[in-house]
Amino acid sequence: MKFANPLLGVQPTPFNDMFEVVIQLAAILAVVILYYKKFFDFKRIKFYFKLIIAVIPALVVGFLLKKHIEGALGNLTFIACVMIGGGIVLLFIDKLFKNPTVETEDKIDNKKAFVIGCFQVLSIIFPGLSRSAATIIGGMTQKLTRSLAAEFSFFLAVPTMMAASIKSFYDACKDNYLLANNLTEAQAKGMDIHTKDILSGQNLGSLFTHDNTISFITGCVISFIVALLAIKFFIGFVKKYGFRFWGFYRIVVGAIMLALIFSGKMNQ
Repeated sequence: MKFANPLLGVQPTPFNDMFEVVIQLAAILAVVILYYKKFFDFKRIKFYFKLIIAVIPALVVGFLLKKHIEGALGNLTFIACVMIGGGIVLLFIDKLFKNPTVETEDKIDNKKAFVIGCFQVLSIIFPGLSRSAATIIGGMTQKLTRSLAAEFSFFLAVPTMMAASIKSFYDACKDNYLLANNLTEAQAKGMDIHTKDILSGQNLGSLFTHDNTISFITGCVISFIVALLAIKFFIGFVKKYGFRFWGFYRIVVGAIMLALIFSGKMNQ
């Protein structure tokens, strides 16, 4: 999305910034549909506990490094270079982590879940290293099979993207409120602004205009459908062929983005 917006001429606005995050949640919800038996088997409390443990590092680091993250997300050259670097890692990951011993989710203990969660943090610190790539690499360092590492990455995405979407929604409402009242962030800190004002019907109405609402619904539906079709294919493809193809894909896309940036056809 950070690459697509400059190419499409989409300007950063509170709604557009939120849209980028929330449509990813719509895609991740496809995981819940595909694996609904596992997600709604409340007798398997350990499964939920592992996801909670794995998501904690991202929540903590995301809160502590908010300014760094915002700065890195605005640097397309940095993102493109990280994409290429991550692609290079994926080219060799199958050879680096041979002979996996963890083939089923019940064999992922709390320590392994936490380590995978720590790898997810890398995607926050280094935008361009996708969340899924980081957690899959983390899973394989913990001796998970390729397919199980990919599945757990998808599972972990559900609480991660839910948290990110809630925060992004609130931030969009807050930014929209400040714009509507001609306030800067510094001025807002010195004022008694309540959450009820930020989430008021009037403010939400100006954020979710008719056009924005149509775009939001359309984007979420398309994201969900595409993810529904792609996830099973991805798991099967990875199980059979590994990650080399995705490594080449990331390198090519990153190189194209760098070429566009340095040629002046894409603005930072």
